[in-house]
Amino acid sequence: MSLDESRQKPHERLATVLAEDLDAVNALIRERMASKHAPRIPEVTAHLVEAGGKRLRPMLTLAAARLCGYDGADHVKLAATVEFIHTATLLHDDVVDESAKRRGRPTANLLWDNKSSVLVGDYLFARAFQLMTEPGNLRVLNILSDAAATIAEGEVLQLTAAQDLSTTEDIYLQVVRGKTAALFSAATEVGGVIAGRPDAEVQALFDYGDALGIAFQIVDDLLDYWGGDATGKNVGDDFRERKLTLPLIKAFAKADEAERAFWKRVIEKGDQREGDLETAMDLLNRHGALEATRIEALAWSAKAKAAMEGFPPSELRDLLIGVNDYVIERVS
Repeated sequence: MSLDESRQKPHERLATVLAEDLDAVNALIRERMASKHAPRIPEVTAHLVEAGGKRLRPMLTLAAARLCGYDGADHVKLAATVEFIHTATLLHDDVVDESAKRRGRPTANLLWDNKSSVLVGDYLFARAFQLMTEPGNLRVLNILSDAAATIAEGEVLQLTAAQDLSTTEDIYLQVVRGKTAALFSAATEVGGVIAGRPDAEVQALFDYGDALGIAFQIVDDLLDYWGGDATGKNVGDDFRERKLTLPLIKAFAKADEAERAFWKRVIEKGDQREGDLETAMDLLNRHGALEATRIEALAWSAKAKAAMEGFPPSELRDLLIGVNDYVIERVS
């Protein structure tokens, strides 16, 4: 390993190892996001697809397939499918959340309009379904189409659970499995399926993706309250947007009557005043909600690592374990 490679983060090293496959995925994405009749489609899509994302989800598909000894070309189509599904959900999410920035850049709905974002998102979903049928593998089609449905279901569940302090940790986990983990687990699972691996290996790949996705989202929710320069997040964004994430759910479960009144005012009623974030942080720390959330993220990360350790030692296996370690590095 060169000095430059040794300094790379795990997902960057994975991208280096998968460089040829990733180039093929990116070329296919550019080809399939084109439109002869609607130039707005490639304009909007390119703004988000080429915004410098990590391409983590499609890399998981490529890595899982290669880990399982696959030497065909269909994993490229499936990786592009995964990225199209992810990009479509981002376009829709930014409209629902009325977001103004994504990856440090203005969102598509801000640069164009909500109608364009929604319709281009629909176009990308349609492209994803075209791509996922091309390998001619019914099991792959079932996995990815089920994931698309689960993602939509998770987003609707999140919408109905938002600002509802009766939301339990079980419901939170259901939301996370829908909006985040479903695509992670589908991405890794189809890699094993396309390689024709035994059910036990395919299940291990699913378990890895599922646990990684859950840990990924819990860490993201935790960092909203931990923040700091290293995270790139502003402390309290979720609080200001009244998002009911795991730290807050844990704190509310231990709250006394006065504390519950505070949470109802700032989250359910949206009556937030100066100093409320500091009060919220005090309550989260007082009841150990942040530490309990951190422990939960570490537990899911351990499950992901255990699933991957069932595979024989290899560079790709170690890199996938490294990606998992990187996800929780900032809270471990």
